[in-house]
Amino acid sequence: MIDVKRGPVRGPLAALLLGFSGLVFAHGGEDHSPAEPALVVSGAVLANDAPARLADGSVFLPKATQRQIGVRTQLAQPAAHALTLELNGRVIADPQAGGKVQATQSGRVELSPKAVLGRRVAKGEALATLLPLVGGLERGGQQAQLADLAARIEATEKRLARLEQLEGIVPAREIEAARIELQGLRASRAALGGGLAVESLRAPVAGVVAAVNVVAGQVVEARETLFEIVDPARLAVEALAYDPGVAAGLNEASAAVPGGELKLTFLGAGQVLREGALPVLFRVTHGNTPVVVGQSLKVLAKTRASREGVAVPLDAVSRDSGGNARVWLHVGAERFAPRAVKTAPLDAISLLVLEGLAAGERVVVNGAAALARVR
Repeated sequence: MIDVKRGPVRGPLAALLLGFSGLVFAHGGEDHSPAEPALVVSGAVLANDAPARLADGSVFLPKATQRQIGVRTQLAQPAAHALTLELNGRVIADPQAGGKVQATQSGRVELSPKAVLGRRVAKGEALATLLPLVGGLERGGQQAQLADLAARIEATEKRLARLEQLEGIVPAREIEAARIELQGLRASRAALGGGLAVESLRAPVAGVVAAVNVVAGQVVEARETLFEIVDPARLAVEALAYDPGVAAGLNEASAAVPGGELKLTFLGAGQVLREGALPVLFRVTHGNTPVVVGQSLKVLAKTRASREGVAVPLDAVSRDSGGNARVWLHVGAERFAPRAVKTAPLDAISLLVLEGLAAGERVVVNGAAALARVR
């Protein structure tokens, strides 16, 4: 027991006793629960263990919060990666698996029930019929010519029959001349009658009806595109390379699309510039999300050249207020620090960090966006 009659107690012991007295002699009605301990991180005192941005720009993130937002990290491992080029491209139908149905002459279109947008059709399947469009005078003239040809064919057939009965008496050249004349008259009748015949418009390839540019009863001109057929399983991507020299070194490629990526295989490059760029063709070999003809893409094509860097997922790199690239490093159990980096494209889902990372540093690959929002 402490004897208070011996005079005042001074120094550290007095401070300790004062602290004990505050605990023992608390007034009634006050909260007697122990105070929440303060947390000290790198010289900064936090009132509790909530996520916080520290004075040096790093972020304190408790383990529980890390698990909640799914923070994941990986070790930086520098290695040689293929040099990647960014090309602007668009999805096209494979030239060997897509086609168009065009009018061969002016006429009126009658649609088939099978000419439905999105319907799968077989090669040679009729999509519409085309009734030739001719005026009344022209039609009357053609019919008159057909009637004249029919009469001449009938007369020639009878003359040829008589000559064949007299074979051996009349010269053989007369019989042969009659046969040739008959063949010519029949060919003329077929050609003239073809201008008035109804034409069947058929699918040139098997696939899906991707576009219908005509309605029933519409009058169309020659060479007008009425239908487009596309095979969704055989699509291609056409990109533009503004440096013709890079086309010779292209290899495989990829393209980012909403919800996934496309794997592309280099097929070849053209030899004629189009609007100052060289067309480059890739075939879609794999994709986990559907794309459509005409869709614009950013193609990331790998070349035979290589350069050193650290491959990280796209989500690992964020942008600061100035638009500069940065990653987050796991520098402590509950502490993360930003690091400015220099990046280059690698593929549709990855970036290559060229500067700013050293081997063995632990990079945040999932949850970087959440760290950047901590204030």
